[in-house]
Amino acid sequence: MEGFRVLEIKKSVFESNDREADKLREELKKDRTFLLNLMSSPGSGKTTTLKATIAALKDEFKIGVMEADIDSDVDAATIEKTGAKVIQLHTGGMCHLDAGMTKQGLEGLDVNDVDLAILENVGNLVCPAEFDTGAVKNAMILSVPEGDDKPLKYPLMFSICDVLLINKIDVLPYFDFSIENCEKYVKRLNPNIKIIPICARTGEGIDEWADWLRTETKKWIEE
Repeated sequence: MEGFRVLEIKKSVFESNDREADKLREELKKDRTFLLNLMSSPGSGKTTTLKATIAALKDEFKIGVMEADIDSDVDAATIEKTGAKVIQLHTGGMCHLDAGMTKQGLEGLDVNDVDLAILENVGNLVCPAEFDTGAVKNAMILSVPEGDDKPLKYPLMFSICDVLLINKIDVLPYFDFSIENCEKYVKRLNPNIKIIPICARTGEGIDEWADWLRTETKKWIEE
């Protein structure tokens, strides 16, 4: 009986995507547009954090937002009220965005009129971590109710991010969550990650987060 071939298709897909992501970053650099990839679990407060972020930076940058979801436009409708430019991306059942999909979104957003583009990725701690979107920086949100051991369960996500926002710190007294333990777990995986405790609802910590994003955006578009 003739044997069958085994193709390492997953590796091939990742390698092709990585090349496309690098090319997209080169294009963003030429266009002087900073792209942030924002990731988290569902319900962590991505959209609320995004609203606070836009409020803090809208007077300094032209902001555009890509809202990615499997099949919904709720978040885009919410962000539209902030005055930021926004488009909704439907992934057709896919639980992540890759570089090609992100590029399509950027073309729809028209980055010629955007300094700071933010991709609110699909709510998921697994698939989005595996695909380079072409973003300049990756950020993620971990909310207090999710538990401080999430870095142990989803190490790749915490490994590929440049900044971690620990959200909903206003409910710390009601949950078994240790910021110290969480930071310890994350730093083992990613020693250089920036960790900022925030409460998007009350605004606590948002200034520090906005300062970080402001600095990184200016560095990218002015170099």
